[in-house]
Amino acid sequence: MQMKHGFLESQRDHVSRLFWGAFSDKLGSILGPEDKGLRFIRRVLQPEFAISAIEDGQLLGVAGFKTSDGGLVAGGLSDLTPIYGTFGGVWRGLVLDRLERKLEDGQLLMDGIFVDEAARGKGVGTALLGAILGHARDHGYTEVRLDVIDKNPRARALYEREGFTPRGEVDAWPFHRVFGFRKATTMVRSAL
Repeated sequence: MQMKHGFLESQRDHVSRLFWGAFSDKLGSILGPEDKGLRFIRRVLQPEFAISAIEDGQLLGVAGFKTSDGGLVAGGLSDLTPIYGTFGGVWRGLVLDRLERKLEDGQLLMDGIFVDEAARGKGVGTALLGAILGHARDHGYTEVRLDVIDKNPRARALYEREGFTPRGEVDAWPFHRVFGFRKATTMVRSAL
């Protein structure tokens, strides 16, 4: 398995589907229906904020990240309205803004790991997490931060095994029904 910065343009549809598969429980009620959600994600993906796991030319998974320069899924109102219309774009933009997380100095925000279903259980997520930590270290970041929702104990267990520690919680109320989770735990690990 090889780790590669970014992904090929020819992989954009695959990356969009992997992202949707991993996060549709959290974002489906906002970005749905699925066909529109996939169009939006495809439109806004920024490959320079991704690390891909590749084996024998096949994309196994992707880890996205965010810095002060941008993030993997970086869209705004001008990306939402062509797909959802003016009203649909505006309300979605306001709700999505609630998910935005500010970066602290020296921090790289891990913005999701998503692995192809056929590659799950083969260490792809752990390898991508290691690649994110290496990328952060190589680019002068002192720590990596992530948020894990209360409905994803497997991911939290992985992060804890890899040395991430809780630093706080974010309560999704009053939007918990829209997002599909009640709380998210902010976890941090030194990149050094």
